[in-house]
Formats: sequence, structure tokens, C-alpha cells
Amino acid sequence: MAAPQTDFEEVIPGTRRLYDENGNNLPGDDSLLKHGDIVLVPQPSESPNDPLRWSKPRKIWHSILVLYIVGLTAATSNNAGSGSDGVNEEYGISYDVFNTGAGVLFIAIGYWTLLSSPLVHLYGRRLGYLISMLVNIGGLIWYGRITNVAGVVWSQLFVGAAESVGEATVQLSLLDIWFEHQTGSVLGIYTFATAIGTYLGPLIGAHLADGLGWRWIGYAGAIICGVSLIVIFFGLEETEFNRDRYLTGNGDRYLVDAARPVPEKTLEHAPVGILPDLEDSASIDRNIEIGDRPEKAVQPVEKHNSKEDSIANTEDGYPSETARNRMSLSYSHRKTYWDRIKIITPAPNLRGTGAKQYFHRLWHTLRVFTFPAVWYAGLQWGLQNICLTFYLTVQEDWWYNEPWNYTQTEVGNMNIPTLIGSLIGCAYGGYGSDRFMQWMIKRNKGVMEAEFRLHLMALCTLVFPAGMWLFGIGSARGWDWPVPYLGLGFIGFGYGCAGDLSLSYLADSFPYVFLPSTL
Repeated sequence: MAAPQTDFEEVIPGTRRLYDENGNNLPGDDSLLKHGDIVLVPQPSESPNDPLRWSKPRKIWHSILVLYIVGLTAATSNNAGSGSDGVNEEYGISYDVFNTGAGVLFIAIGYWTLLSSPLVHLYGRRLGYLISMLVNIGGLIWYGRITNVAGVVWSQLFVGAAESVGEATVQLSLLDIWFEHQTGSVLGIYTFATAIGTYLGPLIGAHLADGLGWRWIGYAGAIICGVSLIVIFFGLEETEFNRDRYLTGNGDRYLVDAARPVPEKTLEHAPVGILPDLEDSASIDRNIEIGDRPEKAVQPVEKHNSKEDSIANTEDGYPSETARNRMSLSYSHRKTYWDRIKIITPAPNLRGTGAKQYFHRLWHTLRVFTFPAVWYAGLQWGLQNICLTFYLTVQEDWWYNEPWNYTQTEVGNMNIPTLIGSLIGCAYGGYGSDRFMQWMIKRNKGVMEAEFRLHLMALCTLVFPAGMWLFGIGSARGWDWPVPYLGLGFIGFGYGCAGDLSLSYLADSFPYVFLPSTL
């Protein structure tokens, strides 16, 4: 997959020419970093602090940590119903209260996702994860100490707010370190991590309620989150990186030092989507010719903390000597370990405490709802969560009674077929959609259309509703194995691929909005 020509006018979001009509690279692509005919998008900068330059083991470790957070928060936000029987027996709190608590949980997820979205851009990604773990610990301890209706509802408010980090921040962290041509696969794994937590949370909660008592659903979760908080604090690095401070307007040159422009380079034999860590990048060609870069290629610097600072750092709209020195230092000095794990990493253009910027970004976030692709992806993700709530509610309301008389453990085990279905769906909507996109682009005379991914939704529109019908009707009529369980597998498949395809379509439609970029 190649990058678009700079002179190609993009009219439809997500539509751009990537190859010529014969499927060959476009003229000028030789200047770009790539593997084979796949150009790396975004183009990495020369900064040693650029997450796109991380080594493969470092990327995998970071991905494991953030995906673990996804699974953990999804599990803690879906296991409250596992203790409903015990709470009902001890305090007489009805199952309807837990349904109300689930509604509050989803409201908290939505609103805190919106309200926290500017924070991770202004103060770094790590802050969001740390706040999430702390809030989750509070909500889970509250759940373990439930004595009345208020405890059920308010505990879910905090647990839902904690889960919001898995709905947005994790996706940003993953897109910080992986490339555009890996979007489907990366988001497929993300969706599967969500499914693991969603389905295993009630399963584990049911076993805890049977073995140790329902209060341990909250206490055990709080202990796990406490240990996770320590691991995240010391093991999770900051990935927020303002790449446009180093890239020029064309995206294929790098602004490193005012006196040392770096020429165009091609990395033909790098592993797919992985660049060498700059600690081991001595082999990269660094032949430098002073004056090689045209003057117009230099990016204007960003605004700084004061009017005087801004004036001092610009000369006719281009970097002043002070600004160039600042950029050069940022390029040449690799961050220390303690710098990489700071609680707060202020954005380069942060002014004061960033209060005004926070509300500006919040308003800017709301403006993206004018994009049809955002509406589509949001509605799709919301609808699949409605389906999730449907089948979990049916399990709790029907399967404890005649003719099944299932125990909490047996109801929890019903999440296994949904998990299997999700694994298949994530593979189909993730890696499968990436391969399908590359095939379709070649077939379409080198023109990429983001809507190509939506072709794969045809199977979802058949399997997902079929699963809902099979499980819903089977539960109402008392059907036993295998029909309701087949329905659960179909629901899991739809959950795994529908959300993944929708999010990938969104990222393909607006790569310069939803992929990491400048502040």
C-alpha cells in the first residue's frame, strides 16, 4: 500500500490513489520509507522518541499492556450481574436495580469518554490509564460493600467511567505505534481483547460468587486493578508524540536540525510495518548534504506559552534560531526511562494549565459528529453494545429458571461460545479486512476507497441478527443445546467483526484526523 501523490486532490474521504493503473508504485514513492510496495503511513520522523521507531518487542510489550487494560476494564464493567443473586438474597434488591445500574454504567462510559478525550492529547496517554485504574478500584470496592440500592447504582457509575479508557484511549495508543496498513489487524486484536473481558468477566464473576461470595467480585477486581496500577505505572511508556514538529509539508522529509537536513531515504527490507529502534539504526543511510532541503519545506513552528515566546521563536512564519535549537535538542536527546513514564507529559503547545485548550478540544471533538463516517461507526458500536446487553439480560432473567435451572456458574459458562465466535469474527474483520483491502485496491486500478471494508459487513448483517433470533427465541421457548448456544456463537462473531470493520473504516476515511498527528 503506497502513499497518495501530493498533487492528487482528495474529494471523497478515504478515497485516494495508491498505485498506478498497472498496480505499480506511483512516481516519487522511492523517497518514502516502505517495505516492498507498502509505504509506511504515517511516515516516521527521525526523532529517537518517535513511537513508530520503536523496536518490535517494545511495540508488542506496549500493545500487550494496553490490550490487557481493555480486557480488564471490560471484565469489571460486565460482571456486576454475576452477584445479583447473592445481593437479592441478602438485601432483597431486585434484578431490575442491576438493569438500572447497567444503564448508568453505559452513560458513564459515554460521557467520560467524551470529557476525558482532550486530556490524553494535552497531558499524555498515561494519565488516562492511571486515572482509570484508580477510579475502577474505588467503584469495585464500593460494589464489594453494597448494602442498598444506591450502592448498586453508584458503584456502576465509577466502574463505567473507568471502562471509558478502553473505548478510546487504547485505540489512540495502538495507532501511535502501528502503521495505517495494519489498522484492521490492530483494531481486530483490540476488539477481541474487548470481547475477552466482556465474556470472561461474567464467567469469572460467577465462579467467585459461588466459591467466595458475591462481595469478592468487587474485592478481587480491586486487588487486580491495584496490582495492574503498579505494573502500568512502571511499565507503560508515553506514546503521545507530535510528529509534525519534525516532518515537512510533503511528509517525506524530516526536519532535524537547521544545519543538517536529512535526505530522502528508502528502507526496502524492513519487517512489515516495523522500523528498527533508533538505538540500532546505525545502518540507515545518513549521507547529508547541507542545503539539500528547499527553504519552503520548513514547517512553521507551533505556538508557545506566551506571545513573547511565540514572537521569539518565529521569523517570517518559519522557525527562529531558538526554535530550531529546541527542535534539534528534542531530536538528539533520547528520553530517559523516568521521562518516558512521567504521570503527565504536557503537549508541546500547552499554554499554562491548558484549561482553555481543553474546552477548545472538547468543542472540536463534538464537531466530528458532523462526519457521516463518525455517525456510522458510532451507531454500529452502540448497536452491538445493545445486542450485548440484550443477551446478557436474557441470560440472567431466563436461564436461572425452568426448564434449565442453571446455576451462576453454568450461566457464566454460556459466555464461552460467544468468545469463540468473537475470535473468528475478529480474525475475519481484522487481518482478513486488511488483506481484502489490498486486493480490492489493486482491482480498482490503484485507487483506495475506505468503503471497501464495508463489503465484508454483508456477512455480519446475516450472522449477527440470526444469532439474536436463535438465542432470543430459543430462550423464550425453552430450547436446549445446541440452538441457543449456536446463537451465542453468532452473536460473538458479529460483535467481533462489525465493530472492527466500522472503526477501521472510520480510520481509513479520515487518517489525518483519527491517526496520530499534530496537536
